[in-house]
Amino acid sequence: MRAIRLIVLFFAACLALACASSKDIVYFQDIDEVNLAKLTTEYEAVIKKDDRLTIVVSGPDKTVTAPYNLTLGELTGSYGGSTNPESATLSYLVDSRGDIDFPILGRIHVEGMTRNQLVEYLTAEIGRDVKDPIVYVSFRNFKITVLGEVRSPGTYTIDSEKINILQALGRAGDLNLTAQRDGIILLREENGVEKHYKIDLKDSSLLDSPYFFLQQNDVLYVPPSATRVATATTATGIWSVVLSSVTTTVALVSMILSLTRR
Repeated sequence: MRAIRLIVLFFAACLALACASSKDIVYFQDIDEVNLAKLTTEYEAVIKKDDRLTIVVSGPDKTVTAPYNLTLGELTGSYGGSTNPESATLSYLVDSRGDIDFPILGRIHVEGMTRNQLVEYLTAEIGRDVKDPIVYVSFRNFKITVLGEVRSPGTYTIDSEKINILQALGRAGDLNLTAQRDGIILLREENGVEKHYKIDLKDSSLLDSPYFFLQQNDVLYVPPSATRVATATTATGIWSVVLSSVTTTVALVSMILSLTRR
């Protein structure tokens, strides 16, 4: 029986190897041909409609900066705040025009700005009346979604404003062996239009592409490989072949063992 088990394991290993090779699985197969200096490319997420922003204004004199900060009573309407004191603090909703209503300064068009650009703008504007203001801005709803052939598909909230496609896949537990590495789909909204781009993880040029770093609300879909699709659609036929092969092998081994015992 031990010999039979070994033969069955051997057939299973052969079947697995036949379904995938290193060329189907390995990321960035031409990495040695890439100028790694390009990986220092700076990236900053830009503010979009429906983003929620945390904005805090501080300075040496808190009494003069206080009017530039939201209070619980102001967290309604265009501010898009919550009635929960903990989650409501300083939450600004970017409206359909790409604006926020900011205390004292009024309506500000923030769509298309990076976080640092908004910090610089607010610092300059508030600095007209306040000495040495300190402005803090962060995204509150920076999320990405990973679906398909990964170990843990789902939507993930990002603590920072910078995440690349490898980090996103890492959060989702990495690709399954049955995933298609050169056919990943990136869904991204640009100027109100949903667009899609094809990602090839086996091509190192991705590291210097505009799709390496993800934007808020991006969706990654990892399709199954052709082998995985074939296996899923013809599972009954494949397993019939495998079981037939195993049965034949077991019968052959049993015959050989019976002959050797004589």
